[in-house]
Amino acid sequence: MTAATANTASPIVSGTTPLPASSSSSSSAGAASALASQQIAGNFQSFLTLLTTQLQNQNPLDPLDTNQFTQQLVEFAGVQQQLNTNDSLATLVSLQQTAQSTQALGFVGKTAVVNGSTAALSNSSATWQLSVPSNSNVDISIASSTGQTVFTGSYSVAAGDNQPFTWNGQGNDGTQWPDGSYTLKATAKDSSNNTVAITTAIEGVVNSVDLTQSPPLLSIGGQTYTVSQIQSIVN
Repeated sequence: MTAATANTASPIVSGTTPLPASSSSSSSAGAASALASQQIAGNFQSFLTLLTTQLQNQNPLDPLDTNQFTQQLVEFAGVQQQLNTNDSLATLVSLQQTAQSTQALGFVGKTAVVNGSTAALSNSSATWQLSVPSNSNVDISIASSTGQTVFTGSYSVAAGDNQPFTWNGQGNDGTQWPDGSYTLKATAKDSSNNTVAITTAIEGVVNSVDLTQSPPLLSIGGQTYTVSQIQSIVN
């Protein structure tokens, strides 16, 4: 199949991944945990000093309730244990982020297939992959980065996943459009005129990885994607 494809009932998957929250949030959490540790340690020492003073000055005929002291010690110990758990979790998160970065770097230079509808036209060729659940008549529309419709076409497509649709960059009037980013939209109906949901994917080379984001973002054809959006590696 050569031309373009989009979606009808199911929304077209955007090729642009929203930027996740900055990793500075994890450092802020670590600072808060460290501050809490210092505070609980100081309070615990104050509690022990107060407890010792009370024991030294208690009335032998009316001693202080040891059960209450024990309960307070248990509560302080529980808070301290929770802080230790938070520190361990922060360490695990840091290790996971390092693993994600290492995995992302391994994709640089690889040709990947990712969910998306925006592909790069390069050397007068752009390719999308269409997944069609049933035999359908598919209407395809391709728009430039400015939103201008540059190509439309209708095709009879058999059911199947990851069917390549290649566009040569020519408009319906024969105009050769320049290289750049183009977005494909597809709507489809089956023989009973029922709407058929089509999903689209694109194939491109991973040019770079932005490790300042969490999770890291892969750059493919001028768009950014997370590792979880990669469907397969072609080579």
